[in-house]
Amino acid sequence: MSNDTHLQESKNKFFLEPEIPICQADLPLDWYQPSFQPYAEEYLALPDRTPESVMPWLDSYIKPALNYFGDSLLLLAHYYMGGEIVKLVEQYGGKVADSYVLALQASNNPEKKVIVESAVHFMAETIATLAHEDQSVWITNPKAGCTMEMMAKDWMVNPIVERLKERFGNELLVIAYMNTSGRLKAIAGETGGAVCTSSNAPHIVNWARKQGKRILFIPDEHLGRNTAVQVGMDQAKLVQLPNPIHDGIDWSLDEIDGIDEAEMLLWGGYCGVHTVFSKEQVNWWKQEGWDVLIHPESPLEAVQHADGFGSTAYLWNTVLDAPSGSKFAVGTEGHFVRNLKVQAALKGIEVSHLAEAKLGLQQIGGCGCATMSRNDPPHLAGMLDLLRKGEAPDANHVLAGDTVDEHTGLRSRLDEHERTQLKANAKLALERMITITEEAS
Repeated sequence: MSNDTHLQESKNKFFLEPEIPICQADLPLDWYQPSFQPYAEEYLALPDRTPESVMPWLDSYIKPALNYFGDSLLLLAHYYMGGEIVKLVEQYGGKVADSYVLALQASNNPEKKVIVESAVHFMAETIATLAHEDQSVWITNPKAGCTMEMMAKDWMVNPIVERLKERFGNELLVIAYMNTSGRLKAIAGETGGAVCTSSNAPHIVNWARKQGKRILFIPDEHLGRNTAVQVGMDQAKLVQLPNPIHDGIDWSLDEIDGIDEAEMLLWGGYCGVHTVFSKEQVNWWKQEGWDVLIHPESPLEAVQHADGFGSTAYLWNTVLDAPSGSKFAVGTEGHFVRNLKVQAALKGIEVSHLAEAKLGLQQIGGCGCATMSRNDPPHLAGMLDLLRKGEAPDANHVLAGDTVDEHTGLRSRLDEHERTQLKANAKLALERMITITEEAS
């Protein structure tokens, strides 16, 4: 089964089962911003987490907001959202999609003036970068970050890029994965590079190779390596840089073996959710008669042994397009797999999480994206109610170039001149991605 790079939104509505508890871990009250704490207190006081209790409470805040904003409001969520948030967002007319489709929502829907995103900060910032001037983008919880993005902060990357520029000059081209801040996407734009997603990375890398450039791929070493193999790059010309969290950034390029012969340099970052997968897990499921699908942020050996690999949209649609009686083990974020399992069962298709392979003591559960799960029902209700009342915290308003400390919630915002320059370069990198992807499709 080949990697399908077609870009689609979910084919099916999510099913919110009656009397089934909403699978969303309750956050401690002090995790909420002060203006959100009253909503959290009410939510925590509900008798249970079934739709019968939660939906009327959400209705009391969200329906007035929907009536107030009308067609100018757009609710968004990513497939990986924890618990049932994706189902709740869709219940109120929102869209659930992968990072590529989410990035295009503001620019493709100019009539939507207020955009509320339940996902992680870099996704909201990407939407804001491509948004029209009269659109505002809000995130339900600004502390919702990405562990991979935390391994490639601009203060980590900038010194390394400067050293690489000194060594290679205009020969260097940066490809920034979508899972980066706008400050890194701007570096890609400034070096003549582009943004990529897991669905279009082969197109972007091939585009860069045709220019004869030396590629710096940031931040996911596994997506970079899987993409390089997919496009036929000599693995001997792949060089991995140190992980900044474990090894710091105070190292010399001369310490990196093969750097002058490298065609692509891989930043030493990764997604903890996807690094749990192994070829042993893949082979166990295949021996049991199941097809295995996996996300390309996973280690190369696991991807090479799977039956198919691709983005979240690819995983979702491949399963739901399969005939009744099919069986899939899916290697990606746990909340996504659980939601897919419910949807697939309605069509007579079995789904299990790849990491649930029975390999003795090594058996583990499906890992969810904990930082994305920081968006929960109180954040959704509070965000919409506060926007309706004109009292939304500025910390939740997302502009291009914003960065947020995932632990403290403190935001760094560029001045208007810096933001204008950054937005131009980041938008250039995003628009190159869109052009390359649409031409390839």
